[in-house]
Amino acid sequence: MSPVFDGKFVIALGERDGVAGPAIAACAKAAGSDVVFTATECFV
Repeated sequence: MSPVFDGKFVIALGERDGVAGPAIAACAKAAGSDVVFTATECFV
């Protein structure tokens, strides 16, 4: 079974009060993607 995001590029934008960017990036990387940008912002 091939990874879901195999060969895809991902921009991981997290939220300060929710899921952080590095956590999203780790999940995307585990799914086979290449993470090109990671940030955690405060969206108010």
